[in-house]
Amino acid sequence: MSRPASRNGLAIALLPLIAILLGLGIWQVERRAWKLALIDRVERGLATEPVPAPGPAEWPGIDSEASYRRVRVTGTYLPCRTKLAQAVTEIGPGKWVMTPLVTARGFTVFVNRGFLPDGQQLPDCITTSVKPVSISGLLRLSEPKGGFLRSNDPAANRWYSRDVAAMGQGLPQLAPYFIDADRSGDGWPRGGMTVVRFSNNHLVYALTWFGLALLTAWFAWRAWRGRGDA
Repeated sequence: MSRPASRNGLAIALLPLIAILLGLGIWQVERRAWKLALIDRVERGLATEPVPAPGPAEWPGIDSEASYRRVRVTGTYLPCRTKLAQAVTEIGPGKWVMTPLVTARGFTVFVNRGFLPDGQQLPDCITTSVKPVSISGLLRLSEPKGGFLRSNDPAANRWYSRDVAAMGQGLPQLAPYFIDADRSGDGWPRGGMTVVRFSNNHLVYALTWFGLALLTAWFAWRAWRGRGDA
């Protein structure tokens, strides 16, 4: 009995799907290698001594590779330009306290001074008797896309992400990043609460795609062999 043409066509039609599934599996393997390198880089960076925060000459080269680098900076806060960004932490909901700091080197950078729980209030801002401070912490990239299903509303002073460009409208020489300050003391706002954790499920995804490719190849082989024909 001749092999039905429809089975041949099905087997051939499955070949591009097999190629796509294999490609997705390979892509996940590559993503896993990238993620492991990222985790290794961040862990090594967290163990190093802080370096001076990047100045204007270095800003064009700042990208995701710079995230979580330990930096330090000295300057004077602008407390009356503080913005509060929505936050949910392991100790409950609240706000991140984002205050611009004019550095001794002349540029301005937002500092995430830490977490302020709901129900806690900051003291009234003052512009006199503000003393220079030295800050160390983690360099973080700006977050211009808002929060999950929530867009920042600068006009209403509602912030769901730490978009430093929008928060710092009008500030001179504003850095395109912010600094998550280390913890200092037991009061509020509380620094040092950055969660440094990266999901790494790429191996599971890769095995899933390769498994689907193998299963599809088996179906294609069955169709080509014509098993089950009457």
